[in-house]
Amino acid sequence: MDAPKTKPPSARAAMALAKAQSYQDAADAPSTLRAYAADLKNFKAWCLLNGMVALPAKPDVVGAYLAAAGEGYAMQTLRRRVAAIARASGVAGHPLDTKHPAIRETLRGIGRTHGSRGRRSAALTTVELKKLGQVCEPGLAGDRDRALLLTGFAAALRRSELVALDVEHLTWSNDGVKLLLGKSKTDKDGEGAEVMIVFGRHEETCPVRAIRRWLDTATITSGPIFKKVNKSGRVEARRLSEDAVRQILLRRAAQAGLRGSLAEPVSPHGLRAGFITTAYRNGVSDEEIMGHTRHRSLATMRSYVRRAKLSRSSPAGKLGL
Repeated sequence: MDAPKTKPPSARAAMALAKAQSYQDAADAPSTLRAYAADLKNFKAWCLLNGMVALPAKPDVVGAYLAAAGEGYAMQTLRRRVAAIARASGVAGHPLDTKHPAIRETLRGIGRTHGSRGRRSAALTTVELKKLGQVCEPGLAGDRDRALLLTGFAAALRRSELVALDVEHLTWSNDGVKLLLGKSKTDKDGEGAEVMIVFGRHEETCPVRAIRRWLDTATITSGPIFKKVNKSGRVEARRLSEDAVRQILLRRAAQAGLRGSLAEPVSPHGLRAGFITTAYRNGVSDEEIMGHTRHRSLATMRSYVRRAKLSRSSPAGKLGL
Protein backbone atom coordinates (compact mmCIF):
# COMPACT_ATOMS: atom_id res chain seq x y z
CA MET A 1 0.00 0.00 0.00
CA ASP A 2 1.38 3.34 -1.01
CA ALA A 3 2.23 5.77 1.78
CA PRO A 4 -0.14 8.73 1.98
CA LYS A 5 1.14 11.78 0.18
CA THR A 6 2.04 14.70 2.38
CA LYS A 7 0.80 18.11 1.42
CA PRO A 8 3.28 20.97 1.15
CA PRO A 9 3.06 23.35 4.09
CA SER A 10 0.51 26.10 3.77
CA ALA A 11 1.60 29.71 3.46
CA ARG A 12 0.74 30.27 7.12
CA ALA A 13 2.73 27.19 8.17
CA ALA A 14 5.69 28.29 6.07
CA MET A 15 5.62 31.70 7.76
CA ALA A 16 5.50 30.03 11.17
CA LEU A 17 8.50 27.86 10.28
CA ALA A 18 10.45 30.89 9.09
CA LYS A 19 9.54 32.79 12.24
CA ALA A 20 10.60 29.87 14.42
CA GLN A 21 13.97 29.83 12.65
CA SER A 22 14.40 33.57 13.24
CA TYR A 23 13.74 33.03 16.94
CA GLN A 24 16.30 30.21 16.99
CA ASP A 25 18.82 32.54 15.37
CA ALA A 26 18.02 35.21 17.96
CA ALA A 27 18.95 32.77 20.74
CA ASP A 28 22.62 33.55 20.06
CA ALA A 29 24.35 36.91 19.83
CA PRO A 30 25.00 38.22 16.27
CA SER A 31 28.76 37.99 16.85
CA THR A 32 28.37 34.33 17.85
CA LEU A 33 26.32 33.58 14.73
CA ARG A 34 28.97 35.23 12.54
CA ALA A 35 31.69 33.14 14.17
CA TYR A 36 29.60 29.97 13.75
CA ALA A 37 29.03 30.74 10.07
CA ALA A 38 32.76 31.20 9.50
CA ASP A 39 33.54 28.00 11.43
CA LEU A 40 31.02 25.98 9.44
CA LYS A 41 32.39 27.36 6.17
CA ASN A 42 35.88 26.29 7.23
CA PHE A 43 34.66 22.78 8.13
CA LYS A 44 32.81 22.37 4.81
CA ALA A 45 35.85 23.54 2.84
CA TRP A 46 38.08 21.05 4.66
CA CYS A 47 35.63 18.21 4.01
CA LEU A 48 35.37 19.11 0.32
CA LEU A 49 39.14 19.24 -0.02
CA ASN A 50 39.56 15.86 1.66
CA GLY A 51 36.66 14.03 0.03
CA MET A 52 34.50 13.81 3.16
CA VAL A 53 30.85 14.57 3.76
CA ALA A 54 30.32 17.66 5.95
CA LEU A 55 26.62 17.31 6.76
CA PRO A 56 25.22 15.28 8.31
CA ALA A 57 28.37 15.45 10.38
CA LYS A 58 29.83 12.22 11.73
CA PRO A 59 31.94 12.15 14.94
CA ASP A 60 34.93 10.51 13.23
CA VAL A 61 34.94 13.13 10.47
CA VAL A 62 34.74 15.96 13.03
CA GLY A 63 37.53 14.29 14.99
CA ALA A 64 39.73 14.13 11.90
CA TYR A 65 38.98 17.79 11.17
CA LEU A 66 39.99 18.77 14.70
CA ALA A 67 43.19 16.72 14.44
CA ALA A 68 44.12 18.47 11.19
CA ALA A 69 43.47 21.91 12.71
CA GLY A 70 44.68 21.14 16.22
CA GLU A 71 48.15 22.64 16.35
CA GLY A 72 47.24 25.88 14.63
CA TYR A 73 44.28 27.01 16.72
CA ALA A 74 43.50 27.80 20.35
CA MET A 75 41.40 25.28 22.24
CA GLN A 76 38.65 27.86 22.65
CA THR A 77 38.44 28.21 18.86
CA LEU A 78 38.29 24.43 18.33
CA ARG A 79 35.52 24.03 20.91
CA ARG A 80 33.56 26.81 19.24
CA ARG A 81 33.96 25.07 15.89
CA VAL A 82 32.53 21.89 17.35
CA ALA A 83 29.60 23.93 18.68
CA ALA A 84 29.07 25.47 15.24
CA ILE A 85 29.06 22.07 13.53
CA ALA A 86 26.73 20.65 16.18
CA ARG A 87 24.34 23.56 15.76
CA ALA A 88 24.21 23.17 11.98
CA SER A 89 23.72 19.43 12.34
CA GLY A 90 20.87 19.91 14.80
CA VAL A 91 19.12 22.43 12.53
CA ALA A 92 19.41 19.92 9.67
CA GLY A 93 17.74 17.26 11.82
CA HIS A 94 20.88 15.18 12.44
CA PRO A 95 22.06 15.85 16.02
CA LEU A 96 25.80 15.46 16.56
CA ASP A 97 27.03 13.65 19.66
CA THR A 98 29.75 16.06 20.79
CA LYS A 99 30.63 13.73 23.69
CA HIS A 100 31.55 10.92 21.32
CA PRO A 101 35.14 9.74 22.01
CA ALA A 102 36.16 10.67 18.46
CA ILE A 103 35.46 14.29 19.33
CA ARG A 104 35.92 14.50 23.09
CA GLU A 105 39.16 12.53 23.31
CA THR A 106 40.63 14.24 20.25
CA LEU A 107 40.06 17.60 21.90
CA ARG A 108 41.58 16.36 25.16
CA GLY A 109 44.62 15.05 23.31
CA ILE A 110 45.10 18.31 21.44
CA GLY A 111 44.85 20.19 24.71
CA ARG A 112 47.49 18.04 26.41
CA THR A 113 49.82 18.10 23.41
CA HIS A 114 49.51 21.62 22.07
CA GLY A 115 47.37 23.41 24.61
CA SER A 116 48.45 26.75 25.98
CA ARG A 117 47.04 29.34 28.31
CA GLY A 118 44.32 31.29 26.56
CA ARG A 119 44.64 35.01 25.97
CA ARG A 120 42.86 37.31 28.40
CA SER A 121 42.18 40.99 28.06
CA ALA A 122 44.49 43.28 29.99
CA ALA A 123 42.55 44.68 32.95
CA LEU A 124 42.09 48.43 32.50
CA THR A 125 41.89 49.82 36.03
CA THR A 126 41.27 53.34 37.33
CA VAL A 127 44.92 54.23 36.65
CA GLU A 128 44.57 53.34 32.97
CA LEU A 129 41.16 55.04 32.72
CA LYS A 130 42.69 58.32 33.89
CA LYS A 131 45.36 58.07 31.19
CA LEU A 132 42.75 57.27 28.54
CA GLY A 133 40.64 60.21 29.61
CA GLN A 134 43.58 62.59 29.42
CA VAL A 135 44.11 61.90 25.71
CA CYS A 136 40.45 62.52 24.85
CA GLU A 137 40.68 66.03 23.41
CA PRO A 138 37.95 68.66 23.87
CA GLY A 139 35.20 68.34 21.26
CA LEU A 140 32.62 65.85 20.11
CA ALA A 141 34.90 62.86 19.46
CA GLY A 142 36.79 63.35 22.71
CA ASP A 143 33.62 63.80 24.77
CA ARG A 144 32.10 60.70 23.21
CA ASP A 145 35.17 58.54 23.72
CA ARG A 146 35.57 59.61 27.35
CA ALA A 147 31.90 58.86 28.07
CA LEU A 148 32.09 55.56 26.20
CA LEU A 149 35.15 54.28 28.07
CA LEU A 150 34.06 55.49 31.51
CA THR A 151 30.58 54.02 31.08
CA GLY A 152 31.97 50.69 29.91
CA PHE A 153 34.23 50.58 32.95
CA ALA A 154 31.85 51.87 35.63
CA ALA A 155 28.96 49.67 34.51
CA ALA A 156 31.19 46.68 33.62
CA LEU A 157 29.51 46.45 30.23
CA ARG A 158 30.19 44.20 27.30
CA ARG A 159 30.61 45.85 23.90
CA SER A 160 27.19 44.68 22.76
CA GLU A 161 25.56 46.18 25.86
CA LEU A 162 27.46 49.44 25.50
CA VAL A 163 26.50 50.16 21.89
CA ALA A 164 22.88 49.05 22.46
CA LEU A 165 22.23 51.81 25.02
CA ASP A 166 19.57 54.37 24.10
CA VAL A 167 18.69 57.63 25.82
CA GLU A 168 15.39 56.00 26.76
CA HIS A 169 17.36 53.43 28.78
CA LEU A 170 18.66 56.10 31.18
CA THR A 171 16.97 57.11 34.42
CA TRP A 172 18.60 60.13 36.08
CA SER A 173 18.59 60.77 39.83
CA ASN A 174 20.45 62.76 42.48
CA ASP A 175 22.78 59.77 42.97
CA GLY A 176 23.67 59.23 39.33
CA VAL A 177 22.08 57.39 36.41
CA LYS A 178 20.48 53.96 36.12
CA LEU A 179 21.00 51.98 32.91
CA LEU A 180 18.41 49.56 31.59
CA LEU A 181 20.20 46.81 29.69
CA GLY A 182 18.53 44.61 27.12
CA LYS A 183 19.39 40.99 26.47
CA SER A 184 23.06 40.11 26.67
CA LYS A 185 25.43 37.17 26.64
CA THR A 186 24.24 35.77 29.98
CA ASP A 187 20.64 36.98 29.63
CA LYS A 188 19.42 34.34 27.22
CA ASP A 189 15.75 35.00 27.99
CA GLY A 190 16.00 38.71 27.26
CA GLU A 191 14.71 39.77 30.66
CA GLY A 192 17.06 42.75 30.86
CA ALA A 193 18.87 44.15 33.87
CA GLU A 194 19.40 47.46 35.64
CA VAL A 195 22.82 48.83 36.53
CA MET A 196 23.35 51.93 38.64
CA ILE A 197 26.26 54.30 38.05
CA VAL A 198 26.84 56.90 40.76
CA PHE A 199 28.65 60.22 40.57
CA GLY A 200 32.44 59.92 40.79
CA ARG A 201 34.62 61.79 43.23
CA HIS A 202 36.63 63.47 40.48
CA GLU A 203 35.03 65.35 37.63
CA GLU A 204 37.53 64.16 35.02
CA THR A 205 36.77 60.48 35.73
CA CYS A 206 33.07 60.74 36.62
CA PRO A 207 31.05 58.55 34.22
CA VAL A 208 27.75 60.29 35.05
CA ARG A 209 29.09 63.75 34.18
CA ALA A 210 30.81 62.34 31.09
CA ILE A 211 27.55 60.88 29.74
CA ARG A 212 25.64 64.09 30.44
CA ARG A 213 28.31 66.23 28.79
CA TRP A 214 28.40 64.06 25.67
CA LEU A 215 24.62 64.05 25.28
CA ASP A 216 24.43 67.82 25.75
CA THR A 217 27.34 68.59 23.43
CA ALA A 218 26.01 66.27 20.72
CA THR A 219 22.39 67.40 21.36
CA ILE A 220 21.25 63.79 21.59
CA THR A 221 17.78 63.58 23.16
CA SER A 222 16.57 60.18 21.96
CA GLY A 223 17.75 56.99 20.33
CA PRO A 224 21.32 55.63 20.41
CA ILE A 225 23.62 57.22 22.97
CA PHE A 226 26.93 56.43 21.33
CA LYS A 227 27.03 57.46 17.68
CA LYS A 228 29.63 57.90 14.98
CA VAL A 229 31.34 61.29 14.69
CA ASN A 230 32.40 61.75 11.07
CA LYS A 231 35.51 63.48 9.76
CA SER A 232 33.56 66.71 9.38
CA GLY A 233 32.94 66.71 13.11
CA ARG A 234 29.24 65.94 12.79
CA VAL A 235 27.32 63.36 14.78
CA GLU A 236 25.68 60.78 12.55
CA ALA A 237 22.34 59.14 13.29
CA ARG A 238 23.61 55.56 13.38
CA ARG A 239 24.88 53.96 16.56
CA LEU A 240 28.45 52.75 16.92
CA SER A 241 29.21 49.15 16.03
CA GLU A 242 30.86 46.74 18.44
CA ASP A 243 34.04 46.85 16.37
CA ALA A 244 34.05 50.66 16.53
CA VAL A 245 34.36 50.38 20.33
CA ARG A 246 37.47 48.23 19.84
CA GLN A 247 38.97 50.68 17.35
CA ILE A 248 38.31 53.67 19.63
CA LEU A 249 39.91 51.95 22.62
CA LEU A 250 42.98 50.85 20.65
CA ARG A 251 43.46 54.36 19.24
CA ARG A 252 43.15 56.01 22.64
CA ALA A 253 45.37 53.38 24.27
CA ALA A 254 48.08 54.04 21.67
CA GLN A 255 47.84 57.78 22.34
CA ALA A 256 48.08 57.17 26.09
CA GLY A 257 51.04 54.81 25.71
CA LEU A 258 49.13 51.82 27.07
CA ARG A 259 50.37 48.54 25.66
CA GLY A 260 49.19 45.06 26.42
CA SER A 261 51.05 41.83 25.86
CA LEU A 262 50.59 38.76 23.70
CA ALA A 263 48.97 36.97 26.63
CA GLU A 264 46.93 39.98 27.80
CA PRO A 265 46.17 42.34 24.89
CA VAL A 266 44.29 45.62 25.23
CA SER A 267 40.65 45.06 24.27
CA PRO A 268 37.19 46.38 25.26
CA HIS A 269 36.68 43.42 27.58
CA GLY A 270 39.51 44.89 29.62
CA LEU A 271 37.07 47.55 30.85
CA ARG A 272 34.88 44.87 32.40
CA ALA A 273 37.90 42.95 33.69
CA GLY A 274 39.30 46.18 35.10
CA PHE A 275 36.12 46.92 37.02
CA ILE A 276 36.24 43.50 38.69
CA THR A 277 39.94 43.80 39.47
CA THR A 278 39.57 47.30 40.91
CA ALA A 279 36.46 46.41 42.91
CA TYR A 280 38.20 43.40 44.44
CA ARG A 281 41.27 45.42 45.36
CA ASN A 282 39.01 47.95 47.09
CA GLY A 283 37.35 45.31 49.25
CA VAL A 284 34.03 44.92 47.43
CA SER A 285 32.41 41.56 48.18
CA ASP A 286 31.88 38.78 45.63
CA GLU A 287 28.12 39.21 45.88
CA GLU A 288 28.26 42.94 45.17
CA ILE A 289 30.61 42.48 42.22
CA MET A 290 28.47 39.73 40.68
CA GLY A 291 25.33 41.78 41.18
CA HIS A 292 26.89 44.63 39.23
CA THR A 293 28.59 42.60 36.49
CA ARG A 294 25.65 40.18 36.10
CA HIS A 295 27.96 37.18 36.25
CA ARG A 296 26.04 33.97 36.85
CA SER A 297 29.12 31.92 37.61
CA LEU A 298 31.18 32.67 40.70
CA ALA A 299 34.04 30.66 39.22
CA THR A 300 34.12 32.87 36.11
CA MET A 301 34.04 36.06 38.14
CA ARG A 302 36.73 34.82 40.49
CA SER A 303 39.06 34.12 37.57
CA TYR A 304 39.53 37.91 37.46
CA VAL A 305 39.91 38.03 41.23
CA ARG A 306 42.71 35.45 41.10
CA ARG A 307 44.54 37.64 38.59
CA ALA A 308 44.19 40.58 40.96
CA LYS A 309 45.54 38.48 43.82
CA LEU A 310 48.60 37.52 41.80
CA SER A 311 49.66 41.11 41.37
CA ARG A 312 48.61 42.26 44.83
CA SER A 313 49.84 39.56 47.15
CA SER A 314 52.48 37.59 45.30
CA PRO A 315 55.05 36.15 47.71
CA ALA A 316 57.74 37.45 45.35
CA GLY A 317 56.84 40.96 46.50
CA LYS A 318 57.56 40.12 50.12
CA LEU A 319 61.21 39.13 49.75
CA GLY A 320 62.71 42.56 50.28
CA LEU A 321 64.20 42.73 46.80
